[in-house]
Amino acid sequence: MTASTSRMGVVTGGGSGIGRALALALSAAGHRVILCGRRGEPLQETVRLSAASPGTLEPLACDLTQRQGIERLAERIRSQNGGIDFLVNNAGVSGMNPLEGDPAEDRWDIILATNLEAPYRLIKALLPSMREGGRILNVSSVLGKFGVAGYSAYCASKHGLIGLTRALALELAPRRITVNAICPGWVDTEMARAGMEGMARRLGVTVDRFHADAMGRVPLGRMLRPEEIAPLALYLLSDAAGMMTGQAINLCGGATTA
Repeated sequence: MTASTSRMGVVTGGGSGIGRALALALSAAGHRVILCGRRGEPLQETVRLSAASPGTLEPLACDLTQRQGIERLAERIRSQNGGIDFLVNNAGVSGMNPLEGDPAEDRWDIILATNLEAPYRLIKALLPSMREGGRILNVSSVLGKFGVAGYSAYCASKHGLIGLTRALALELAPRRITVNAICPGWVDTEMARAGMEGMARRLGVTVDRFHADAMGRVPLGRMLRPEEIAPLALYLLSDAAGMMTGQAINLCGGATTA
């Protein structure tokens, strides 16, 4: 996609981190984006940051783990008398859920509902509004390629999202709708920092020590910045990627080659 071929689409989890970076990049390229998230204020901040861009960001506060939230988004698209060209399923939550000693018994349900069930239900609800040749991009994780102790819900949800990507790529191929996934490693976001703090506490080390150890397992030696994910996302959403579908692409500084 380029500014000369302005398109319309949806980005979930657009109030911070990767979702904000992707929304800003799409707006800078001249596209129109409905920006979804649970809280209105972060979405409004993303809109403010895009003020000088040629595209437009339209915030919509809704909880996509609830039927009403998905219906609200679908109705917004229908009311504008147009279809969509792309959907980016980025919204996600993390957190530890060890089998023993987990203080939040419902964490498994929350993580699976947000990271896996919501993307499936959203794709199903918006598919009638997606134009032929559309693009679906799911933000998975390198934890969709390997496991981490204590993170069974997050790993299961991200593995599942890759499976969903591959199955729907085949199902939607007759309509020339591509379905791909990006699998980031450590990204410098609020969610990643919270994850590092939690794992450091569990291991009884400082956050700085945990961070150093984690980066020691990344061949390129650092965390990604959210904006570094945007160019790959824009490519996968573009006409140029019309023959790429069913792929789960790592962007992780070499942390995994699986």
